Amino acid sequence: MNVELEFWQLVTLLLAFFGAVAAGGKILFSQFEHRLGDRFASQESALANSNRSINELLTRHVEEQGKVIDKMNELERDMLKWRAELPLLYVRREDFIRNQTVIEAKLDAISQRVQNIQLTGTRP
Repeated sequence: MNVELEFWQLVTLLLAFFGAVAAGGKILFSQFEHRLGDRFASQESALANSNRSINELLTRHVEEQGKVIDKMNELERDMLKWRAELPLLYVRREDFIRNQTVIEAKLDAISQRVQNIQLTGTRP
């Protein structure tokens, strides 16, 4: 069994074969490009979601930082107020001892006078 082909039939068959290969390649590359496009789109959406969540996190952090700064300022004001009131409310040990000594000396002097009056029996 011999198959005889003329030149124009061979050219037609080769053109048909190469056309089919080219069409298959084009379909294959279009699917490849479509999948790459989908992959890039999903990466872009993931990146956008990530950027959005990072921006929200940073916004919350800035708000919390502002609250912390406000609390620190309030604490500093309270501390300065406490330091200003402290000398009025707190008596140092040395001051207390000095005042107590003065009071005891006065009481001793009064006691001495009372004893002298009792011993002499006279009234001033």
